[in-house]
Amino acid sequence: MLAEVHEQDGYPVNWPERPGAWLTPSSLFASWVAELDGRVVGHVGLSWSSAGDAAPGLWSARAGVGIKATAVVSRLFVAPAARGHGVGALLMARAVAEARERGVHPVLDVVASDTAAAALYERLGWQLLATVEQQWGPEQRVTVRCYAAAAA
Repeated sequence: MLAEVHEQDGYPVNWPERPGAWLTPSSLFASWVAELDGRVVGHVGLSWSSAGDAAPGLWSARAGVGIKATAVVSRLFVAPAARGHGVGALLMARAVAEARERGVHPVLDVVASDTAAAALYERLGWQLLATVEQQWGPEQRVTVRCYAAAAA
């Protein structure tokens, strides 16, 4: 399913050498999948902040708290054939609920070119913190939109 999403949407931007490891980074502390008619059709993870995450620092500075007061919603994707059923919104709601149960504020970074994802986050009430440039490699500079969930 991730390969299908990558082929259609270009997510993830850089295809991982080991997709399973990409889905389970060491900073990950929770993840969920969504099923529709007995098939896995979506995924989302919740991680602690790691190097390269911009949103945790932006939200922490704005809120006057440490980065450890955040959790990063990551690796959200929905199978193209399952879109339009609210799967992405349900996965986001589950990740936000878990973050709040743990007493941390959910944030995320999304590549600016992924307008469908940004539209989903904004429909769900997420607030744009900033748009920043990141260096992802020696020759890869990417524009990223940083979001924070609305206050509970």
